[in-house]
Amino acid sequence: MDHGRAPGRLEVVGGPMFAGKSTELVRRVDRARIAGRGTLVVAHALDVRSGVGRVATHTGLAVESVSVDDAAAIPALVKPDVDLVAVDEAQFFGPALVDVVQGLADDGLDVVVAGLTVTFDGRPFEPLPSLMALAESVTRLTAVCVVCGRDAAYHVRLVADEGDATLADPALVGGQESYEARCRAHRWVAAQ
Repeated sequence: MDHGRAPGRLEVVGGPMFAGKSTELVRRVDRARIAGRGTLVVAHALDVRSGVGRVATHTGLAVESVSVDDAAAIPALVKPDVDLVAVDEAQFFGPALVDVVQGLADDGLDVVVAGLTVTFDGRPFEPLPSLMALAESVTRLTAVCVVCGRDAAYHVRLVADEGDATLADPALVGGQESYEARCRAHRWVAAQ
């Protein structure tokens, strides 16, 4: 889908839960729209916390989106008037998102991707580490540790006990009822 333009750019906004990733994504989409640029906002079909067809922040900001369940579906959504593609909750798309956004940027589109950089158990959460390595711009956000108030680069899943079945699900979609932001010192401290 070459639009006959110079290559675009890839920007990544990453961090733990509650860091403001979606807020930053919505802000960048709003700025592009104010500048008269065509935008496409894509969300994963798995994330229905805000309803289908919406990317919303924990603070209530929202923007219309298109929901898909596979990264390969994104290029077909790009119309000729689109200059910026914004992808929220990138971790749900998996490693296939890397080639898709690289292709979009190579075709002259600016692409902003937001997502979790770490899993609930503190491991790198693909595709964000790979996307960060390839991006022209990376914004790494932190949340606020609920235990001590320091910068939190992690989040933990709240579970009733070690035998909780949700502990094994890497893609458990949730908010404050399921997760807490934590700093390095408190990422293994039992949930409050």
